[in-house]
Parts: sequence; structure tokens; C-alpha cells
Amino acid sequence: MVAVLNSLIELDERGVAWIVGANTKVKEVVLDKMAYGWSPEEMHFQHPHLSMAQVHAALAYYYEHQVEIDAQIMSDWQEVNELAAQQPESPLRQRLRQIKRERERSLVL
Repeated sequence: MVAVLNSLIELDERGVAWIVGANTKVKEVVLDKMAYGWSPEEMHFQHPHLSMAQVHAALAYYYEHQVEIDAQIMSDWQEVNELAAQQPESPLRQRLRQIKRERERSLVL
């Protein structure tokens, strides 16, 4: 880790904010809030390895650096979509599609 921002959040060499001692990125806490609408108390309940102070510190850091963290989240999302698009369809997915088509046909008949 490179820069210490306070006793609970630090930046790594790539500029990614981490919760100290938790092996958790600030953006992971933010994504929980975005995806599930969790309160800090619910985040603590769902992730008992995070203290309430750590959850609040992560959210405070996010609100101070929202543009940068939102950009990191979008970049991650784009990378995942690009990688997924490059992957051939797995045999399991092919079989599931076949089963779905067969079921749809049987419902029509």
C-alpha cells in the first residue's frame, strides 16, 4: 500500500482504496449499497469482518471521491463484459439453451 488517507482507508499502488485490515475494497462496500440498498448497519451484519467504523469510513471516502470510484466501477464492468464477450459458449450453457428451447416448444404444442 502506498498512501495512508486515515487510519481506516489506504490507497494501493494503483490508486484503489482499501479498508485497512479487512482485505476489502471501498468500491465493494459501495456496490453493496448500490445493488442492495443496504444501510451501514446491514452491511456490518452481512460482513461481520467489517466494523461499523470501517463501513462508515468506506462510505465517507466514496462520497469524497465519488467520480473516481464510479469510474473504477464502470471500468471494471466494461472489462467484465468484454471478457465475457470473448469467451466461447460453454457446453453447459449450450445444453441449458437447448433445454429451454425444448420446453418452450412443448408449451406451444
